[in-house]
Amino acid sequence: MSKTQQSNKETKKQPAMSPKEKKQAKQAKKNSGGSGVTIVPR
Repeated sequence: MSKTQQSNKETKKQPAMSPKEKKQAKQAKKNSGGSGVTIVPR
């Protein structure tokens, strides 16, 4: 009996934020002075 390899590409979930969105959120957090409110553009 041979084993079959299943591709898991279709089950992979998308990241919550793209690298560009991550950078924007980081800059916003840095410039806000740590107010604790994070606004994430979608």
